[in-house]
Amino acid sequence: MKKYALLLAETFMQLTRHTDYALRVLIHLAVAPTGRATIGEIADSYDLSRNHLMKVVHHLGQGGYLDTQRGRGGGFTLARPAEAITLGEVIRHTEPDMNMADCGSCALRPACGLSGILRAATSAFLAVLDQHSLADASRDRAGLAAIIATLSSPAPAVSGACEPSALLPD
Repeated sequence: MKKYALLLAETFMQLTRHTDYALRVLIHLAVAPTGRATIGEIADSYDLSRNHLMKVVHHLGQGGYLDTQRGRGGGFTLARPAEAITLGEVIRHTEPDMNMADCGSCALRPACGLSGILRAATSAFLAVLDQHSLADASRDRAGLAAIIATLSSPAPAVSGACEPSALLPD
């Protein structure tokens, strides 16, 4: 029974790719030196689909999390300070369905207590996320910025014996 419960927790608490991308966009902006980014920059940094990322950014803009500017010199910025954006509100906005199981069509539903337990678990999950802001998730700004910089830059050239200068005597 323990294995089954653990499997349920691992299976049902996974967020959608849309939410994953949304959180990456928000964290990226929270630590970006200019506070601005483009679809191309983020897609290239994280190796994400530009089309999917465009939908995510549009959805975040509609939700009031991003200010977007189209055209040359465009991009997007956080619409509010990172301290004012809670992770719980972002998850609620980006997750289409927070139901952990489809109890509505289950024959056991009239007598089963599982749906109430799962609702309580979801509420507890969101309550924890409501206690944390985007600023909390991006607290290690220097560490995150360093990681993002390595994602954005091309791989460094490997130096060593293959270089002509390595073959010359000192």
